[in-house]
Amino acid sequence: MRFSAHTGRMLLGWLLLLGPLGAACHAQEDGKRLFISGATPSCTLCHTLKDAGAEGTVGPSLDELRPDAQRVVKALKNGIGQMPAFRTLSEEQIQAIARYVEQVAGK
Repeated sequence: MRFSAHTGRMLLGWLLLLGPLGAACHAQEDGKRLFISGATPSCTLCHTLKDAGAEGTVGPSLDELRPDAQRVVKALKNGIGQMPAFRTLSEEQIQAIARYVEQVAGK
């Protein structure tokens, strides 16, 4: 099978377009995994978040609160109310959880 230069450019364009979408999907999966089992204690023990199958009742429902990523980062780093700071999580892990919650909360 032979490809023309036009077909090659079209294929390259699609690959460039889909690359960031695949990376975003992977990042969301990482955030979800960390939300469910990466933090100790698990975020699911206290928070409700439908996308993660979480039905905690100690902390606020994230589906109702719909926090932005910055608010989640602040809570993870500093703690808030009964929620402890998660000092064992790396900056990358905190950012992944925060982006995940922002993207899926209330949806």
